[in-house]
Amino acid sequence: MTNTSRPRRARHPVARHGQLRSPHPLTQLLTVLGVMVLVVVTSGLSVGAFTLLDTARAVSESAVVLEQDQPLPPTIGEIEGGANILLVGTDSCEGQDPSLSGACRGHDTEGERNDVTMLVHISDNPRRVTVVSFPRDMLVPIPSCTGPDGEQYSSMSSQMINVSYMYGGLACTVKTVEALTGEHIQFAAAIRWTGVINMSDAIGGVDVCVTGDIDDENTGLHLTAGTHTLQGVQALQFLRIRHGIADGSDLGRISNQQQFMSSMVRKLQGESVLSNPQTLLSLATTAMSQVTQGQLVLSQSLTNPTLMVQIAMAVKDVSYADIVFAQYPTRYIPSDDRNDVVPVYDVADELFAALRANQALVLTGSTSQATGAPEVAGEATKPAPATPADPAATPEATDAAPPAEAAPPAAPAEVGVELPPSIAGTTAAQVTCTQPQS
Repeated sequence: MTNTSRPRRARHPVARHGQLRSPHPLTQLLTVLGVMVLVVVTSGLSVGAFTLLDTARAVSESAVVLEQDQPLPPTIGEIEGGANILLVGTDSCEGQDPSLSGACRGHDTEGERNDVTMLVHISDNPRRVTVVSFPRDMLVPIPSCTGPDGEQYSSMSSQMINVSYMYGGLACTVKTVEALTGEHIQFAAAIRWTGVINMSDAIGGVDVCVTGDIDDENTGLHLTAGTHTLQGVQALQFLRIRHGIADGSDLGRISNQQQFMSSMVRKLQGESVLSNPQTLLSLATTAMSQVTQGQLVLSQSLTNPTLMVQIAMAVKDVSYADIVFAQYPTRYIPSDDRNDVVPVYDVADELFAALRANQALVLTGSTSQATGAPEVAGEATKPAPATPADPAATPEATDAAPPAEAAPPAAPAEVGVELPPSIAGTTAAQVTCTQPQS
């Protein structure tokens, strides 16, 4: 019988020895992509981006200090087992366009909840990225928290995970996920709807695929079957849509978000978006403006320019196949007429044990826990970096080719850990298409 009781977990120490290469100048790039629920590979240089360093230091005054935080090492390369970053999308109506939400239009929502909660794990060498999504309707214990205003909130034995932000802000959501997973979270960020719209505009849109027409009055998203490039309000609608896809549950929405993130990874790497200095500067400028406008909240640790640089550099060479998007395993509550689910702890433990051991992950389940999971439409291959031409080469010099050197022996393929089929998900190498709600 599947175990759903909460086992005890141990903390893991901080101490690693390796150093990474020199910093990338775009210090806030990871925050940008974290906003879109993604860790991305970066390359290229932008001298103009250095002008944002002072701004990055200035926004630290409004940053959130995580409870039980430990002093951080100077670079991410010194964090044993890599690093954990919590990315949150909130549903606040404050300062947002009411037309983006029926709840906001009807003035029938209070507070601010973490409707999107994702834990990004960056492994130690060899580098891999795993993004674990937590269903908003999952019932979990909420620890005692101190709110941003200093108010104390008592612990609760069973509440939907998305109320953690309403009770104690970003730091409380971090504590909740730490208690659930046993992982120490060093970095965190939360973004509101308008911030998502502005960031998707700065990125230039993301391609998504749907297998049939989508007409959803709840979000206002209307798409015909096929591939579409979404940005702005449409990108937000696609990330928030639930009733118009799959089985109408939050589990189906998670799969939609994973398709969006995978496509974004492929665009930013495959189209060399991040090698364009003007685009890099635009992304960084937009990210910083979201902080100053109250659309983006950062943990104090994410305002450290050196660490932000090292995070981006740590994942810049990760292959598509090693960027895994997984759904935290859950089961529905019998006879519950809502969408509430509960954690399946023993299955989740297999996932996090593999992450702590820095083992490659092999997904064996469906692309989603929802009925009507996204269809896999193909496989994407990460393009090889272009080799710059040698300006000193001449036709005479290249007529006689030098003797070919023997290729080094190929390293044996790593055998990954096969996750239980109840852990749904995809990789960035898989091109998926959303199915409309039947």
